[in-house]
Amino acid sequence: MPRPAVLVTRRIPSSVIARLEERCTVDVWDGRDAIPGDALKARLAGKQALVCLLTDRVDGPVLDAGPGLRIVANIAVGFDNIDLAAARARGVVVTNTPDVLTEATADFTWGLILAVTRRIPEGERLLRRGEWTGWALDFMLGSDLRGKQLGIVGLGRIGRAVAARAGAFGMRAAFTTLDADAPEAGSADRSWARMNLDALLSSSDVVSFHVPLTPATRHLIDRRAILRMKRRAYLVNTSRGPVIDEAALAWALREGLLAGAALDVYEQEPHVHPDLLGLENVVLAPHLGSATVETRTAMADLAARNVLAVLSGSPPLTPVVA
Repeated sequence: MPRPAVLVTRRIPSSVIARLEERCTVDVWDGRDAIPGDALKARLAGKQALVCLLTDRVDGPVLDAGPGLRIVANIAVGFDNIDLAAARARGVVVTNTPDVLTEATADFTWGLILAVTRRIPEGERLLRRGEWTGWALDFMLGSDLRGKQLGIVGLGRIGRAVAARAGAFGMRAAFTTLDADAPEAGSADRSWARMNLDALLSSSDVVSFHVPLTPATRHLIDRRAILRMKRRAYLVNTSRGPVIDEAALAWALREGLLAGAALDVYEQEPHVHPDLLGLENVVLAPHLGSATVETRTAMADLAARNVLAVLSGSPPLTPVVA
């Protein structure tokens, strides 16, 4: 019986490739950039599984290029790059990689909060330019976190992990969920205040976003929403770039409506809105939320285990579409 064939759209840890190769024939795209759409379709011919990244658009025409596909395993917790309806219509299982990146992303979120409120990247840039003239009492003053409110938009796994760390910095946590019936809403710590979005925006000193990208969350934060935010608050986004209207954010930062922002994701990755690039009060990171050796390896390994489970006739471990 022929071994099932798997296409992997980017180089992943050799230990994960070895796991797949024990039972499958593995085809790895080894380019440094994302696999082009035409190449993705061509190499899907004869494949039973696809291991892809959030930079790979998997829609109906791509799925049709692999009529033997049984599973698309996305190495990400989000899955807005996959047309779920198209996959469901073709009987293709879709999986993601939740849980394994929660702690790393929560830690990174706090790194961004500290970086923007204490002006760490801004200070480093000034020092590297040779412009530091010595210590002064009123030099580059940032903001304390103790006694302030951290607003969490979206209380899924990562949002809960970020909120759980608030007490270590002396902050009180508040949260909002966009779906009143969301199952995660009931699992909040009793010390966290639940608010609607308007109340959270108007009362929080730091607002951190942890929502999936959906039609309801695209440009969730635009000019109107920013005008509802507490003056001189900080905005942090480690979810998906299009949740924030970058042009509106740049305007608010220039006008002093917000004290600062820290972004790890962007509307048109890898491109950043040019108006943000010249602002000192914004921290810009290149999508590093889950970027630790341990976490990225665990993500790839979970995707591989999903593939092996489905190809062996077992249920997927972390299904999005089953």
